[in-house]
Amino acid sequence: MRFMTTPDNAADPSAEATDKSTPAATGVAAQNWDTAAADPQYRAAVVDLLGALAYGELAAFERLAEDAKLAPTLSDKAELAKMASAEFHHFERLRDRLAAVGAEPTAAMEPFVAALDGFHRQTAPSDWLEGLVKAFVGDSIASDFYREVAARLDADTRGLVLSVLDDTGHASFAVEKVRAAIDADPRVGGRLALWARRLMGEALSQSQRVVADRDALSTMLVGGVADGFDLAEVGRMFSRITEAHTKRMAALGLAA
Repeated sequence: MRFMTTPDNAADPSAEATDKSTPAATGVAAQNWDTAAADPQYRAAVVDLLGALAYGELAAFERLAEDAKLAPTLSDKAELAKMASAEFHHFERLRDRLAAVGAEPTAAMEPFVAALDGFHRQTAPSDWLEGLVKAFVGDSIASDFYREVAARLDADTRGLVLSVLDDTGHASFAVEKVRAAIDADPRVGGRLALWARRLMGEALSQSQRVVADRDALSTMLVGGVADGFDLAEVGRMFSRITEAHTKRMAALGLAA
């Protein structure tokens, strides 16, 4: 799962949701990596997080390159290839950061391969439009989740995570193409709405499974390490992610 994110405009719910959830920089969030990483459990949680992100970016590169084969025109094919290239550059930054903090990148990514590959197998698009919806809606759910987590990380790690989640200008491409397809054949909208609902369920389930399987990461999220979430805040976090999903569906012209 990962990651084409939404642009900073009216069609972008994620920035609004993140702004509402971002706490004041206190505790670990006010520290740099060298200070925060003195806690071995925090360091392990960050290595897990970067490993999950790195493999997500690598998988997104592979998937977008494959989806380009479904593109109806050469210009569309080129646009997806550009997206794939951006994802690979994000992967390289995360890989290099893992190496810089003393983690072996492949080992850091390996625990997340089965879950992420399983998600992509279960949500393989059957056509060009489903691929666009998956990139815009499905991957953005993961991006929202990582942004929520990033708000509670040390400044150095937070900066890296947020930068690899930055939109590269491709979300408007997906919105334009999907809306044009619905205008041309309104029946397409019903099929894509069902597809997006399935993506929502699978993405949230996959995120929860990934966290639950990694002790350091789950401990960080529920407050045992860093400035984690309490259980009430976990609920509010998923409510914000769901709200952002609804706004993305509206941007595409689909019913949530």
